[in-house]
Amino acid sequence: MGLSSWPSDSEFDFLLLDKIKKNVAEMAGVSKNAVKIVVSPYRICPLGAHIDHQGGIVSAMAINKGIILGFVPSADSQVLLKSGQFSGEVRFRVDQIQLPKHAAKSNGKTQENGSSDTMEECKWGSYAKGALYALQRGGNDLKQGITGFICGTKGLDSSGLSSSAAVGIAYLLALESANNLTVSPTENIEYDRLIENEYLGLKNGILDQSAILLSSYGCLTCMDCKTKIHKLIHPPKYETEKNAETKFPYKILLAFSGLKQALTTNPGYNRRVTECREAAEILLKAVGKEAEPILSNVEQEEFEAHKSKLEPDLARRAEHYFSENTRVIKGLEAWSCGNFEEFGKLISASGLSSIQNYECGCEPLIQLYEILLKAPGVYGARFSGAGFRGCCVAFVNSDYADKAASFVKNEYFKVQPELASHLNQDTAVVICDSGDCARII
Repeated sequence: MGLSSWPSDSEFDFLLLDKIKKNVAEMAGVSKNAVKIVVSPYRICPLGAHIDHQGGIVSAMAINKGIILGFVPSADSQVLLKSGQFSGEVRFRVDQIQLPKHAAKSNGKTQENGSSDTMEECKWGSYAKGALYALQRGGNDLKQGITGFICGTKGLDSSGLSSSAAVGIAYLLALESANNLTVSPTENIEYDRLIENEYLGLKNGILDQSAILLSSYGCLTCMDCKTKIHKLIHPPKYETEKNAETKFPYKILLAFSGLKQALTTNPGYNRRVTECREAAEILLKAVGKEAEPILSNVEQEEFEAHKSKLEPDLARRAEHYFSENTRVIKGLEAWSCGNFEEFGKLISASGLSSIQNYECGCEPLIQLYEILLKAPGVYGARFSGAGFRGCCVAFVNSDYADKAASFVKNEYFKVQPELASHLNQDTAVVICDSGDCARII
């Protein structure tokens, strides 16, 4: 494994990998040499905010931080999981049928995988059960469980980095490995969509899963969420350092707000998706089209001709979709040319449209976004993730990364001392690099 990959000597403590292997070995009563490791990276979305669920074109990139899952196949169908972040343990069997959480509630029954008390105690296990649900929905008959220990990058608040998709994908890869299933990245994108959409009831698109499963170090992943066609956009070639690590002229800054709320408990996210569909339905009716009510089925000229038929809120949602789609196309060209100044301007414009047209974010996140735009060497910034919690992401000139991080940390404390005081000061602003896709190492 080259130093450009994650985990790497420069970014990851291999003592932690050894610790995870020892934990799993003790849980399963096996040699630590039998333990396999899944790495599933977090992702950022430089351009393409809030348009994946409408079939838009999006860009994404895995980063060199994420989820680590150590596991061994069980001797039977039992799954046993422990976490480095959460207490308790999760137990269920892969030969028991999983139901979507809302279906289990609506028929007044508890799923076969345990009592309601156990489920409440270990909600962090939902993604593992969701992975089993997705694989069963795909017609897979699993016989072999896993014993595993999962944790995220130490000290890092993963809000806004799609840690949920990273966790779901980690469990999918482990269960597939244990059962000798050969599954393509495209199939796993669909399986993780089933975890999020059907099992957990979140109305998101396929951006997160695509970034985590398709990314390649140093590349920008472009995904057409309507056709499911993807491509990797390579930047110009840059000098290679003695340790074989390519030196890119940018770093990625993650600046955390201290706001925490799960998307499945925040009505704002799903409401925006519904509003986009309502706008699409009205526009499609206006032009006499019969199609799924998503904005990618509406031409931009049709939107311009009939946007007066939309209520102001719906018009703003559609305006964001069409302008963001255009920014993605321009951004891909800028990236391929190595024009990071132009790429950054498009990211910042995306952030502004997310605030003004999509109307997500809140005062702390907006303040953090504005601080990043003033930081030395920053090319551009926007919210990371849905924009209802978590962090902002910025691309910064690599020579100014440390100065920018200190500036953002100090300025944010001035405007939000209460939230900033609850952040781990070592990871309140994180400098990172692009990463590789999810895989078993």
